[in-house]
Amino acid sequence: MIYDHRTYICRPGMIKKHLELYGTYGYPTQRRILGVPVMFAQVETGDVNSFVHVWRYDDATDRAERRKQLAADADWQDYLKRSAEAGYLVSQINKILTPAPFVEG
Repeated sequence: MIYDHRTYICRPGMIKKHLELYGTYGYPTQRRILGVPVMFAQVETGDVNSFVHVWRYDDATDRAERRKQLAADADWQDYLKRSAEAGYLVSQINKILTPAPFVEG
């Protein structure tokens, strides 16, 4: 099992607009292809212009296959175009995590 931990930072004052855009055009496609995220949350303290989502995959091959399918999807391409045109995002940090050896399930 691996986890894809993604942190996105929005321009100040734009997080609500970005999440509306993503909720309408991005999330339905990701949910259809990637499944239900382990977590999708806004940051409450610290960098309040950021949000985090975590996706679970069986292994690196499973992740690569689903991400390839997502990249090829017309609805996802539409979302990426809309997001780029809106310009709400400043940066993105991705981390692949593996459970510690003592964690079960």
